[in-house]
Amino acid sequence: MSRKCSDELPPEEGMEVDCTPEDLSKCSYEERCVELGEVKDMRLEAEAVVNDVLFAVTDMRVSHSLSSGLDVAYINVETREGQRYCLELTEAGLRVVGHGFDQVDEGLSSQYHETVYSLLDSLSPGYREAFGNALLQRLERLKQNGQ
Repeated sequence: MSRKCSDELPPEEGMEVDCTPEDLSKCSYEERCVELGEVKDMRLEAEAVVNDVLFAVTDMRVSHSLSSGLDVAYINVETREGQRYCLELTEAGLRVVGHGFDQVDEGLSSQYHETVYSLLDSLSPGYREAFGNALLQRLERLKQNGQ
C-alpha cells in the first residue's frame, strides 16, 4: 500500500498520485510505517528511547557491539546508582538481558516492559527521582507562563 496525495494536482484533474519523498519526510516515522505497511526498524526506535530518558540516567546508548536489526536492538544503560544493564528492545517491549554493557545472558529470564519508563522505574530509584523532578520543573514553568 502506498500513501496517496490528492493535493498535488489541480482539483479539476481529480487524479491521485503517489507522494514524493519530500512529502513522506513531513510524516512521522510511525505514520510512514502504518501507511506504507513497513516494519519498524528497532535501531531507530532504540535511538528514540535513548533520547527520551538520557536526562534521568548516568549513561545510555545503543549498543554497537551487539547485532541489531529490524526486529531487535540492544541498549546499554547505567543507572544513577551505578548499575549497568543491557536491554533488549523488540516489538514485545523492553527487558533486561544482561547485567553489564553489551552482555546477553541467555539464562536470564526477565519480564518485558511496555515502556522504557516502566522498566527504569522498576530498576532505579534515582531515575524515579530525576523523572519526578523534571516533571515538577515543567509544571512550574507552565504555571509561570500561565500567570
